[in-house]
Amino acid sequence: MDKPFHSLDQHFHLPHVRAVAPARPLQWLRTGWADMRDNLGASLAYGAILAAVGYLILSYAADLPYLFTAAISGFFLVGPLAAAGLYEISRRHEAGEPASFMSSLRGLRRHGDNLMYFGAFLAIALIGWERISAILFALFYPGNVPQLSNLVSEILFSGDYVHFVVAYLVIGAALAAVVFALSVIAIPMLMDRDTDAITAAMTSMRAVGVNLGAMAVWAALIVALVVIGFATMMVGMVVLLPLLGHATWHAYRDMIR
Repeated sequence: MDKPFHSLDQHFHLPHVRAVAPARPLQWLRTGWADMRDNLGASLAYGAILAAVGYLILSYAADLPYLFTAAISGFFLVGPLAAAGLYEISRRHEAGEPASFMSSLRGLRRHGDNLMYFGAFLAIALIGWERISAILFALFYPGNVPQLSNLVSEILFSGDYVHFVVAYLVIGAALAAVVFALSVIAIPMLMDRDTDAITAAMTSMRAVGVNLGAMAVWAALIVALVVIGFATMMVGMVVLLPLLGHATWHAYRDMIR
């Protein structure tokens, strides 16, 4: 065991993390699909609610390109928390308990305090990214920001804003990587165990460190599926978000003992 992770284990009493193969995320998707199929009504209810909220946010930001791009990338930051109800459905389904939409809401209420703490952290990260996004637009884009319909062609393909694109992607990717590492396993763990938010975050970070290959594949799959959801004007999110939520539960169960 690496010394930094050993120190974390001693200080925070972290659970054992199992190493998995890089191809393991494909199995998480398969088992997540089975959970969604067996709890279709409750799963699609969450998918429809989250897709509708996402659509409203993107519609509001449509005339503000910096806010629109921040909202899209911010979707990845808050996704783990938004899927907490889906983790509860998978947990109850695995335990042989009733797994309705209403029962999952009771699970959210039961773990409300720790979810609130983690939500505050994610909210700070999201607000920080929105401010960084606005600053980057102001620094690298002189004059009026183009309409959303011209944003991609003017910024990405004109060749005049390479520094802006590089800075935006590097800073955004760095923030997303930190939030992903701290939250991907943490919120399912909070829904499953009597633990605190800091221990859950440290366990999540350790799971990512032990399974860099598998978690890199998992992050890439999440990005690809969410992009497909955006490309379908959020309609695809009705199915894709529950699939990812249930699969994330199985990622947690596979790695954390």
